[in-house]
Amino acid sequence: MNSSMSKTSLLLAAAAGAMLLSAQFAAAQDCKPAHQFSTIESGTLTVAVTTYAPHSFLDEAGAMKGIDGDIAAEFAKRECLTVKAVAVDPAAAIQYVLSGQADITTGDWYRTAERAKAMNLSAPLYVDQMGIYSKDGLSKVSDLEGKSVGTVQGYLWVADLKALLGSSLKLYPNSVNMQQDLFSGRIDVAVDGYSTGVVAEQKGALKGYQVKAAEPDDRVKATKEAAQAAFPYALKATELGAALDAQVKAMHEDGTIVKILKSYGLDGTAGDTGEARLLQ
Repeated sequence: MNSSMSKTSLLLAAAAGAMLLSAQFAAAQDCKPAHQFSTIESGTLTVAVTTYAPHSFLDEAGAMKGIDGDIAAEFAKRECLTVKAVAVDPAAAIQYVLSGQADITTGDWYRTAERAKAMNLSAPLYVDQMGIYSKDGLSKVSDLEGKSVGTVQGYLWVADLKALLGSSLKLYPNSVNMQQDLFSGRIDVAVDGYSTGVVAEQKGALKGYQVKAAEPDDRVKATKEAAQAAFPYALKATELGAALDAQVKAMHEDGTIVKILKSYGLDGTAGDTGEARLLQ
């Protein structure tokens, strides 16, 4: 290649690059946010991302993913914000928001009255359904009677199942320990989050066990009134909250949230949240 052709190619490449940057800048300038509000870092939505698939995690490239992550990313897109994802331990996520290090956090955070005392909670994103893990595809609470059942401490259904099953119910500190006992036959059935079970089942991690959403039963309130998940945000960030609520409502209405749920292998029914409520 002669030097004149080389210089010409370089000039053309530089011009093309400049045009691309100019187009991207123009597109950014053309983006009109639907709402006016402040974030910790201007033009950026800072998100404390926990690891709790399929709700919240970072992919290998460090991008925010999961049901919560995709909803948050869509919110940012609609409000002309870039996303800054910060990986955090679940135990520290809420503190990141309270201390002003993150605008919101992802991770299937329940709308509870106790949590609402310390921070604000967005409109409901989806409901966290109670799942029954068994070899036979059990889906009724009555199917649990007479069996050895395990579940994880802290879930909404624990008190009701304890009243119903008594000593037949075994509590675990986490899902991993519970599943180990399930696979080894030390318990007959496990009760855990439906969405996490669906993902595990799809990956072949449940070793022949099936996951079914629990059918409504008056004896276990969580089967009739499942917990609603939300984005926690600071008490003083009222304008951000108004924008979150408006965009979450719009995403319910235009089918975006159901589409996101289905993209993670769920049937979309968790998007039917009903009216906003706080768990007592």
